[in-house]
Amino acid sequence: MKKQRGWLWRVMASCFAVLLFYQLWLFAHICWWVKFDPSTSAFMESRLSIMQDKNPDAELQHQWIPYAKISNNLKRALIASEDAKFVDHEGFDWEGIQKAYEKNLRKGKIVAGGSTISQQLAKNLFLSTKRTSWRKGEEIIITVMLEAVMSKRRIFEIYLNVIEWGNGVFGAEAAARHYYRTNAANLTAEQAARLAAMVPNPRYYDTHREARGLLRKTGIILGRMNDSEIP
Repeated sequence: MKKQRGWLWRVMASCFAVLLFYQLWLFAHICWWVKFDPSTSAFMESRLSIMQDKNPDAELQHQWIPYAKISNNLKRALIASEDAKFVDHEGFDWEGIQKAYEKNLRKGKIVAGGSTISQQLAKNLFLSTKRTSWRKGEEIIITVMLEAVMSKRRIFEIYLNVIEWGNGVFGAEAAARHYYRTNAANLTAEQAARLAAMVPNPRYYDTHREARGLLRKTGIILGRMNDSEIP
């Protein structure tokens, strides 16, 4: 019996050590990215793998662009669309989470999410696309790390550069070129609002650019942009 208990404690200690090492590995990456730009993300690598299963020569459209060279129109549009309280919260919009929960409860299925920009970035940088309770818990831990180490401006800069905007299209610069044949600095308010409206379902809207829902949401975002506070 004592041997069994000893073996159990050793297994638990080993699991704890592995988990702790993994969290430290994540934290080290986040600290590095305070000053240095990530070249890719877990989600980008996942999408590239899927694309190359169909076409071995497939490549992502992605080009890092500094925060100052991204149109304020796009920044305001994304804040208005994805996370109106971004500059004020500490990673989580509890009111937004509550509203999303109540809406999903009424519909009987998941139709709304309460994820902030910080949470979305945590998922994109490190996590797989599979929905598990472990994944949600890890997302929370990574979000806390991001908010503790990075400024809001840096979180938003990385988000703007790694977010998906179409089939193999990642980041503001690639999106501006893909949809409008311009650069991210020159996006108009209407162009920015439409790009922001695409974020929840970018691959679909890449091939359905005149979808009624997309046009409706673009108008809503345009109406809210002037009230958006950006870092």
